[in-house]
Amino acid sequence: MAERFDRIWHNARLATMRADRPDLGEIERGVIAARGGHILYAGGAADFPADADAIERIDCEGRWITPGLVDCHTHLVYGGNRAHEFELRLKGASYEEIARAGGGIVSTVAATRKASEAELVASALPRLDALIGEGVTTVEVKSGYGLDAETEMRQLSAARSLGRHRPVAIRTSFLGAHALPVEADGDKDRYIDLVCKEMLPAVAKAALADAVDAFMEGIAFSAEQTARVFEAARVLGLPVKLHADQLSNLGGAALAAKFSALSADHLEHTDEAGAAAMARAGTVAVLLPGAFYFIRETQKPPVEAFRKHGVPMALATDCNPGSSPLTSLLLAMNMGATLFRMTVAECLAGVTREGARALGVLDEAGTLEAGKWCDLAIWDIERPAELVYRIGFNPLHRRVWRGK
Repeated sequence: MAERFDRIWHNARLATMRADRPDLGEIERGVIAARGGHILYAGGAADFPADADAIERIDCEGRWITPGLVDCHTHLVYGGNRAHEFELRLKGASYEEIARAGGGIVSTVAATRKASEAELVASALPRLDALIGEGVTTVEVKSGYGLDAETEMRQLSAARSLGRHRPVAIRTSFLGAHALPVEADGDKDRYIDLVCKEMLPAVAKAALADAVDAFMEGIAFSAEQTARVFEAARVLGLPVKLHADQLSNLGGAALAAKFSALSADHLEHTDEAGAAAMARAGTVAVLLPGAFYFIRETQKPPVEAFRKHGVPMALATDCNPGSSPLTSLLLAMNMGATLFRMTVAECLAGVTREGARALGVLDEAGTLEAGKWCDLAIWDIERPAELVYRIGFNPLHRRVWRGK
């Protein structure tokens, strides 16, 4: 008796993104068959049973199918915006001047603290819709604009709620160690005590976070303070991620590797020793060209060192109100290629396979192969390079999430 599927997509060209296949893992005459929201077959038409049955058969008419895209680093949930500060910067105001006037992250924290969960969800949905409209099926969302237990948990709860409002997989990261709140009076150690002993346990008890993140930088937290947060996360059984080496090299990549972090992100100032440590630990390098562009950085991440040592590279939008108000993963790919000289294959892997790896969900997303969720992006393109090459153009034909 012929096997019966929910849906079969045929007459397609597949970019499977499987690591065990060369380049993009292309299959020219491809078929995908799914049941129960999972892929049961993704391969060549010649090897697919001719008598296979399905509730629905979709003729892709030669279109390309990739895995659904993964945006593995966003700050999607926050209150207010910083457009006025952008105007001030264009007129010559420095970040320090804006911060002294109550701007910068302090203004976002104030707006986020005032916002209800419903208001945070409502303001985040248009940003999420922009990502979904480009074929994104998995999105990571960080907290970090509350800097107190109540607001951090409200941010994370709002992020979780996004996945109930839209057909998308949401992964959350607790970023309490993002910046120092005004009420801390400059005492970073006391604030880190609060993060480790009160905020993080409360977040873990409520099961609101899939990972724990921190910002290790001169303007944020030291290696010792970051390590304390990571030790607390380890005790609670939560994996870690790190904003590392963005503005200076304080050894963030090496520290992330020491704690077997899922990813280290930004990495503009990472040295070769840091890249080697990440390779040994299996830590993904998440590159964020939107922030590099928006704040006019000049130091590029060491892509060649990551290649040399075999460090997986992901790409993400870093969508946030202050340094990367970007809601296009397609544009992030073009930026990764243009600004960082990443190849087409690296860019596409960066928003599929390696993005999933950076979130610890590679066993269920990021490639087209049997057993994974049937999350697909179907494109009106002649070749996959178009997804990286074109600017301001969205060739998505159809997005499939969980087989529907």
